[in-house]
Amino acid sequence: MPKKSFKKLKLLLVLSTILLLLSFFVWYSFFRLVEVVKSEEIVKGNIRNVVSALGVLQPHKYVDIGAQVSGQIEKIHVKAGDIVKKGDLLVEIDPSLQSATVQTNQATLSNLKAQLIEQEAILELANFQSKRQEQLLKNDATKLENVQTAQANLKVAKARIKSLEAQIKGALSTLQGNEALLGYTKIYASMDGTVVSLIAKEGQTLNATYQTPKLLRVADLSKMTVWTEVSEADIGKLKIGMDIYFTTLGLKDKRGELRTWKGKLQQILPAPAPVSTNENSEQKESSTTKVVVYTALFDIENEDNSLMSQMSAQVFFVESFANDVLLVPLYALKEQKDGTYLAKVLVNNKIENRVVKIGIKDRLYGEVLDGIKENEKIITKIEEQKASTRLQW
Repeated sequence: MPKKSFKKLKLLLVLSTILLLLSFFVWYSFFRLVEVVKSEEIVKGNIRNVVSALGVLQPHKYVDIGAQVSGQIEKIHVKAGDIVKKGDLLVEIDPSLQSATVQTNQATLSNLKAQLIEQEAILELANFQSKRQEQLLKNDATKLENVQTAQANLKVAKARIKSLEAQIKGALSTLQGNEALLGYTKIYASMDGTVVSLIAKEGQTLNATYQTPKLLRVADLSKMTVWTEVSEADIGKLKIGMDIYFTTLGLKDKRGELRTWKGKLQQILPAPAPVSTNENSEQKESSTTKVVVYTALFDIENEDNSLMSQMSAQVFFVESFANDVLLVPLYALKEQKDGTYLAKVLVNNKIENRVVKIGIKDRLYGEVLDGIKENEKIITKIEEQKASTRLQW
C-alpha cells in the first residue's frame, strides 16, 4: 500500500476513534440514565397531634351600657380606649322632661298631704260631734236622727283619710319612679374597665320606649375568652382540661415569629352555634351547606393588653404530644396490615428494608418507636434521571 494512502487511513481511524469516544462521552455525560436516591436523616424533634380551628377573642368580663330613658344626649365624658372606674360619669342625657315630671309629682304629693291634714281635722271634728250627740241622746237632749248623722259623718271622714293615704302612697311611688328615671339621665360605669366601643354621639336623640339603646361597652381586658368554632367532625376529639395554644395575626415575639399563647380547654357548649339570619350571600351559602360547628371556650391572661377584642385566633387543641423523639417523614413509609410500616434505609450506600413502629403522628411526621436509629438515613424517593440533570455549573 502506498505510504500516502496508509497515512490517510490511519488519520481516518484516529478521527473515527475520537468521534466514537466523543459520542460515548456525550451519551455518558448527558443521556445516560442514572438511579438517584433521595434520603432524609432521622433526627430528634417535637411532635404534636392537634385539632385546629378558628376562634375570636372577647373580653372575659364586659357590660353593654344603654339608656333607660328617652331624650337627647347632652354630654359624653369618655371616648373609646379610655380606662374608667366603677361609678365614673359616662354620659348625660337632657333631663328636662324627667325633671318637669318629678316637679309635677312633687306638687301632686304636696297637695295630697295638705288634703290629708285638712281631712284629719275634719275627722277630729266628726269624732267630737259623734261623741257629743251620743251623750246628749243618753240625757234625752237630742234626736236619734242627729246621732246617726254624726256617726255617718265620722265614717265618711275616716274613709276619706284612707283614700288620701292610698293616693299619697301611689303619688309617692310615682315620684320615686320618676326620680329614678331622672337619675337615669346620668349614666355611670358599672364596673372597672376600658371603653372598647362607643356608639352614641352628642346631640343624638334616644328612644328607650320599646328597646334600650346601646351606647357603649366597657370591658375588663386583663383576661380574654377565646370563642372557638369546632366542626362536628372534630368536636369528639376535644376533652375538658386538654392543652391548647393559639396564635393571632400580626402579633410576633422578639424573634419575629408569631407569638403563641397557651391555655386549657374549659367549656364546650352543648348546642351548635346559632346560624345568623342576616340576608347576605355568604350566610345563605353556609346555611345551605348545613355546616354544624360547636363552640369551645377557654380563658387567657392578657397582662400586657396585647390581645384585643374581636381578634382572630388560630387555635390548636393538643390531642397528644411527644418531645425530643425521633421523627420520620410519613410519606417515606408504607403502611402494613398489622399497623407497622415498611421503610427503606440507606446503610453504607446499600438499601435495607426495615419494619418501623410508629407512635404519635401528625400530618407530616411520626414518632419512631422501633426500627430506625438516630442519624440513619431513610430513603424518601428513588428515581431515574438523565446524567445531564446531575451536572452542576
